Amino acid sequence: MRTSRAARPAPAPARRAAVLVTAVLSATALLATGCSSSGSGSSTDANEKITLTVGDFGTFGFKEAGLFDAYTAAHPNITIKENTTTQEADYWTAVQTHLAAGSGLDDVQALEVGRIALATSDALSGAFQDLSGASGIKKDDYLPWKWQQGTTASGRTIGLGTDVGPMAVCYRQDLFQAAGLPTDPAAVGALWAGDWSKYVETGRQFQAKAPKGTFFMDSATGLFNAAVSSSTEQYYKGGKLAYKDAAGVRKAWELAMQADAAGTSQGLKEFDTPWQTAFSQSTFATTICPSWQQANIEKYSGPANAGKWNVAQAPAAGNWGGSFLAVPSSGKHVAAAQELVAWLSQPEQQAKVFQKVGNIPSNQGAYALPGVSDFKNPYIGPDAPTGQIFSTAAKAIKPAETGAHAGDLQNAFSNGILLVEQNGKSADEAWKATVQQIDSTIQ
Repeated sequence: MRTSRAARPAPAPARRAAVLVTAVLSATALLATGCSSSGSGSSTDANEKITLTVGDFGTFGFKEAGLFDAYTAAHPNITIKENTTTQEADYWTAVQTHLAAGSGLDDVQALEVGRIALATSDALSGAFQDLSGASGIKKDDYLPWKWQQGTTASGRTIGLGTDVGPMAVCYRQDLFQAAGLPTDPAAVGALWAGDWSKYVETGRQFQAKAPKGTFFMDSATGLFNAAVSSSTEQYYKGGKLAYKDAAGVRKAWELAMQADAAGTSQGLKEFDTPWQTAFSQSTFATTICPSWQQANIEKYSGPANAGKWNVAQAPAAGNWGGSFLAVPSSGKHVAAAQELVAWLSQPEQQAKVFQKVGNIPSNQGAYALPGVSDFKNPYIGPDAPTGQIFSTAAKAIKPAETGAHAGDLQNAFSNGILLVEQNGKSADEAWKATVQQIDSTIQ
């Protein structure tokens, strides 16, 4: 998942989310009784002039890739209005409010992966259409775990995957060279192949010879999220919170603390203004790079830094981010909205989005298309096999259980790491504070 796609890793604060979720759960039963789960709304009259609203956050790339223009050109009776919110946290808060009210939702609503378990729950899924039978949609076209994430226990698929967040590591070639490290993508990937601990050790090597005023990584929170995402043991087990004893969470926390103690992290809060500014100031050499991160790097680094970034395989395959498109049953143009979502979900459309903003498709049919498998980003590593790196990582992802508050948990741990990086707390103090916050706000 953006801000550009940046908002996707920054869910709403847990306490606020918990209050809103309670309101949503109490209202959804009323909402669902008035909604058909199999497709309300009549087929679109080709002569009827309608406007379809698409609610999303960050940069989904539909507009940027020219898809909305292409669709309306082929459907002259349809106008598409995109309602975009920069921060996913603000976006999700508004969606919950509209769900609770039973009105105000867009014809198409994007859902971030950290929210999908809640959206597919018995409490909320009735508010959305089952898209599995939409024309042109085939379950086998999608990464199996991605399709399953958008499907309820009863078999209703309420969210079609737009993209996934396979990870790489993006790095500054010039800063690596200045620190005596290799710059070729294959050689760089070999530095940390197979183990995030090697990434931390590479940071120590960099910092020993780093140009004055530069750091190896932007933030230890990025390292934490990457390490957690590449583990099959994350925040939930059997539908219950299990983060305290999860090997993936504990290991990721230790790695983040090691990076901070070694002075290899600049300690920035990802996606905030200082983090954005640091790209143009060239103060850090690496950032964890889910495919959607490419858009952020280009946007915030600016033309002056074109060609200085490159991309290498991450130590381990993992998924950070990725979204879905859903069609609320309360919409005025449900049938037309389903047709639009089905079209946007086709491999050809997802491939165009990838080429424009870097969001790797969740529709596997796109991976073999020209412009994906052989894609090279003209801004980031123009000679690196970018499409191959991200496609390979996407296929290697081992899914983990996604719970209802996965996004809030990720946010809580990010805040906990910032207590160390920005507030001078010890690792133990920060861990205890994080656990206390989670225990008091998330059930």
